[in-house]
Amino acid sequence: GMFRMGLTEKPKEVAKKQALAAVGQVHLMRYYEDIFNTLGVKCAQVLLTLENLSNRKQYVRARNTFTALFDMGVVPIVNENDTVAVEELRFGDNDTLSAQVAALVEAQWLFLLTDVDGLYTSNPNTDPDAVRIEVVENINELEVDVGGAGSSVGTGGMVTKLTAARIACAAGGKNI
Repeated sequence: GMFRMGLTEKPKEVAKKQALAAVGQVHLMRYYEDIFNTLGVKCAQVLLTLENLSNRKQYVRARNTFTALFDMGVVPIVNENDTVAVEELRFGDNDTLSAQVAALVEAQWLFLLTDVDGLYTSNPNTDPDAVRIEVVENINELEVDVGGAGSSVGTGGMVTKLTAARIACAAGGKNI
């Protein structure tokens, strides 16, 4: 939304952040649809909040929707419903939402994307002694120093990725 509106700085007001999310969402889905169309695959937009998945009736409806989409051969594109998800928008919870959805659909794998080339013992941009961690055998025993948003536009960073990884692992999935 920021790019579409020609903004260079993220607004502070929640309503403006939500409005920009609405502007950006339609363009994001257009990109996904274009990509999947070239492959001959249908895709669908599924907007959720963590609140939706906390309500049992909504959880079951979401699970049923995913099952129906998979049965039809449709790839669901899941995103936060940022226009109503005030708490999630403030804390940047697409990572946690992805882990909740992975658990919901009983996914075997959860891929968490980032602009960082791996997991480190601390922030490699500020700590010259930071060491890259290649494999995490037990996420519950992992001790790393992470914090803050990953970029000026992002809101999650490595903290939410590790939270998501813990959720997915607890549900029986694996993470990359």
